[in-house]
Amino acid sequence: MRFIPPALQLLRPGIVGALRNSTRPPSRGISNKHYRTMSASIERAAEVSESLAEIKARVEASSLPSAPFPPTLVAVSKYKPASDILTCYEDGQLDFGENYVQELVEKAAALPLEIRWHFIGTLQSNKAKTLAAIPNLDTIQTLTSFKTAKALDKAIPDDRKMPLKILLQVNTSGEDSKSGLPPINTADGIAESELAKLAVSIISDCPKLLLQGLMAIGALDQSLSASETEKNADFDTLKATRDFLQKYLASHVDEGGWGRDKRLVLSMGMSSDFEAALKAGSDIVRVGTGIFGQRPKKTSE
Repeated sequence: MRFIPPALQLLRPGIVGALRNSTRPPSRGISNKHYRTMSASIERAAEVSESLAEIKARVEASSLPSAPFPPTLVAVSKYKPASDILTCYEDGQLDFGENYVQELVEKAAALPLEIRWHFIGTLQSNKAKTLAAIPNLDTIQTLTSFKTAKALDKAIPDDRKMPLKILLQVNTSGEDSKSGLPPINTADGIAESELAKLAVSIISDCPKLLLQGLMAIGALDQSLSASETEKNADFDTLKATRDFLQKYLASHVDEGGWGRDKRLVLSMGMSSDFEAALKAGSDIVRVGTGIFGQRPKKTSE
């Protein structure tokens, strides 16, 4: 009998039964019959599908015509049941974000391998091995230390075909409650900045990782005002930091791949400000509430 992770007990009894009766984990070679019974109620599926379609349309409308490639929409699915994720997947959404390691592990084990998972929560080095074992983990957006980078690089299986993408988290607002490294405000002394040191170390010493860009979670007041003024100091700070770091890497790092065609991507913008973020040049936006609705509060039980 197959073990059903606690997070998936939120699903309807028929869904749990279908998972329990399955004798093997999902894979690309398995038909969709293992997922059909995981579907949400008709009403809930329609609600999620409509919200996803609206967000996708708004992302497309807000994207810069001059952008070098289409933006990536990451559907933030923390606390949401696998049935909601499957509804989005069946509508063509492949990128999903999770904040908690165990929740990501449980969902990844039960959902299609075609999904590209993004870890967007606080990451400690002792969780690196657990995350690295997820075969379709696409990106970690919140790296802040070389210790964790090295732990990830060491734990990634040798048979993984593509490097794990890494975004370095920058604390653009300077708030004590936010994780992230200090931004770069000037080209002077950039080599001694924490951000540049970490970037160079990953490129030079972590062959199973690909430094792709930078991520920020800005101040809430900036996020709320950005929707009205389309100006956000956190966005400007992250863009400036990217430009400084990108120029530095281009002139000081001779070997090793980084960025997307030697361009560092930016992950900034959430449900309240993703349109302003896209107009400011974001490459990745992270939207949860806009797609799935309000999340239930986390309890200690």
